[in-house]
Amino acid sequence: MAAHKEHFSNRLPTKAEIDNADQLRHIIALQVTEGEPVDLSFAGPGGETRNFTLIPALTDALLDIMRLISSGRGFRMVPVEAELTTQVAADMLNVSRPFLIRLLEKGDIPFTTVGRHRRIRATDLFAYETERDQARSTVLSELAALDCEGGLI
Repeated sequence: MAAHKEHFSNRLPTKAEIDNADQLRHIIALQVTEGEPVDLSFAGPGGETRNFTLIPALTDALLDIMRLISSGRGFRMVPVEAELTTQVAADMLNVSRPFLIRLLEKGDIPFTTVGRHRRIRATDLFAYETERDQARSTVLSELAALDCEGGLI
């Protein structure tokens, strides 16, 4: 079977890719000790062995990617310094483009204009997403506390 060269952002992984990612995820996960580097050995085509050390941040990132692929989901990697179109930003937030435009117009997310098109810096989108998720978490915690106190009907 020929290997796919098309990026995962444009398609879902194949069964073979899902299986490969799951195998690699398990191999790496077995080596992980929280906060410690992971030492791996790879056998090259001529049989020579190469040792490799993954620092914890790279291990976590690689495991995240392998989890996405092994669960059959596609993904898109976005450099932090990227400028995003409104459609890409809306997709990343899982909201409609008109909803995102309203957020931009209210000033909730900074943007620039290139010609007639709005562009959002990935760092600004990530900051908004973090704030939004923290606010949601706070509200959910408050609701849960009210429910425990018998304050909800």
